[in-house]
Amino acid sequence: MDAIQRARRITWKVLISNFVVMWLLIAMATSLMLVEGRLHWWRAVPALIAAICFTWLCPRILNEILDRRRYPTRQVVVAAVLAVVAAVVGGADPLGWGFVLLCWLGVATLKVPKGTSWSMAAGTWVAGVALGGLAMVTGTSLMGLDLSVGAGLLFCALTYGLLCAIVPPSNRVWVWIWTLAVQAHEWREAHTRLALAEERLRFARDLHDLVGHQLSAIAVKTELAVRLSDVDAGAAKAEMAEVNALTRKALRELRQAVRGYRELDLAAELNSVKGVLEAAGVRCEVHLPHGELPDGVAPVFAYAVREAVTNVLKHSTATFCDITLRFTAQEAELSVRNDGVARRPSADLGSGLTGMGERMAAVGGKMSAHPTDDGEFLLKAVVSIPIDG
Repeated sequence: MDAIQRARRITWKVLISNFVVMWLLIAMATSLMLVEGRLHWWRAVPALIAAICFTWLCPRILNEILDRRRYPTRQVVVAAVLAVVAAVVGGADPLGWGFVLLCWLGVATLKVPKGTSWSMAAGTWVAGVALGGLAMVTGTSLMGLDLSVGAGLLFCALTYGLLCAIVPPSNRVWVWIWTLAVQAHEWREAHTRLALAEERLRFARDLHDLVGHQLSAIAVKTELAVRLSDVDAGAAKAEMAEVNALTRKALRELRQAVRGYRELDLAAELNSVKGVLEAAGVRCEVHLPHGELPDGVAPVFAYAVREAVTNVLKHSTATFCDITLRFTAQEAELSVRNDGVARRPSADLGSGLTGMGERMAAVGGKMSAHPTDDGEFLLKAVVSIPIDG
């Protein structure tokens, strides 16, 4: 399960917990009334049906708000009607059937302006106090609190006021945290796409700058040689010789461009991945040896660093990443350690890491990537010195 799925599950658990509390309070109120012999089924059954329909509808409202990112006004209104019916028939005690109104408030105030949220909270408070006072005046309160009308109204006003001030902000905070997680994930994907697009543009620009001139010159001289072939065979032959020279030069520069694209610079790659990690909120520490790396090691490790960091960004929830390079006279070692263990079987390394393992094997090296006992993820690449191939 990735970070987005975990954030979504936690948010849903927090929001659904309101309904768990609601049903516990309803069960307590109904049980107390049953023990005292004041249970009227003609009131309890309609209230129960309204509460069940309300509980069935609210998760669908949450799904519209959180997953589809739209506010289902019609469903919110229907849920409000069901909540009022349950509260009116049940007695509207704030610690009993009246808690249905607070559950509705916690759902209805999600993804609405702050001013609207406070207005809805004030309206719910007025409705709860009015219905609770009416239930006490008429003697239909399920809780059966032995309070005067004035004391009962004060109890309803204080309890509803406290809950109306707590429930909506707490739910909105959790939804806000989940929204931030979704936005961060979308930003990371956009950043990856942008980086790929910039790399394609860079390669296209290099090809144009290196071989574009030669190819244009070849086209011009070939056309000129065709024109001269019937007039001056010697001049046409000279032009074709120049075309041959330009072709060889273009081919040489094309190979240089491809080699430069395929052989990464380790120092530049380390600076690049450090910047990308820190931009993504991952603290990065790089530990380099004092001396120069042996010949051939830097290009091999540059690929390993790029793929390791890509794996950190795409498949983990890391907050820090440690990159360490060391070497002896016999071998050189690169280790990339992070605290965001990838949620995948250890045998399933993915195509990127698999390709890197094949690249390491091609030069006589080896690569391993696995979670550690201390809850971290370690990628290690080792090559023998001198480099094979």
